[in-house]
Amino acid sequence: MLLTVDVGNSQTVLATFDGARRVGCWRVTTHARATSDELRMLWRGLLRDSEVTGVSACSTVPALLPALRRLLDSLEVPVVLIGPGVRTGVPLHVDNPREVGADRVVTALAAHELFGRWPDGRGRPVVVVDFGTSTNVDAVGPEGQFLGGALAPGVEVSLEALASRAAQLRSVELTVPPQAIGKNTVAALQSGLVLGFAGLVDGLVARIAAELVGQFGAAPVVVATGGLAPLVADSCRSIGEREPDLTVHGLRLAFERHQAGGRR
Repeated sequence: MLLTVDVGNSQTVLATFDGARRVGCWRVTTHARATSDELRMLWRGLLRDSEVTGVSACSTVPALLPALRRLLDSLEVPVVLIGPGVRTGVPLHVDNPREVGADRVVTALAAHELFGRWPDGRGRPVVVVDFGTSTNVDAVGPEGQFLGGALAPGVEVSLEALASRAAQLRSVELTVPPQAIGKNTVAALQSGLVLGFAGLVDGLVARIAAELVGQFGAAPVVVATGGLAPLVADSCRSIGEREPDLTVHGLRLAFERHQAGGRR
């Protein structure tokens, strides 16, 4: 059974796969100062008696990488840690490929493999909207190439910043408001955050989609992913598909390609 580990700034997603079938999935809080022993105990507690035959991981938290590497190095199974220099089969059509986070690369890989084809098998472009600590809107070409995208603050980050900088505002429950015109402070904040981010996403997707149509002559499919996707995606008019844990599917695919020799 393959274990995939996506270490994000706020949450870590662990998932197990039997072939292409996802068996289990867990979301836990990321602790940047965790030791390799603490990570080992966490993984054992979640996996229990599952027999792991391989691990594929990525991390966007530099402070946690040394502990993660020590843990992975101690395992007696094939391991792939996605990062600069590790072949994933995703061409990076950007100015500086080393700047692209490993999570964005494997998410692009999964988006192309799962959603980036027409019924006749021809490739089609994909726009991935990842609702996490940041809100990423990335473009993937019809041949699976990562084309770049847009980065914006995440919904929770924006709420925390607003609550800390505005004396009369406070943290509220993040939920979809019944209407855009808030009749009180809580409803107004929920409207601005949830519906406001939906509008931000729709605006960015419209611009990116127009550029993809101009470049490839085909409209993209738009896929939502990430921990906050269930909160915002239903309020977005542009999103057509949903896969909350697209990154772990990409880690599975990257592991399979690496085991096969890293072929493109």
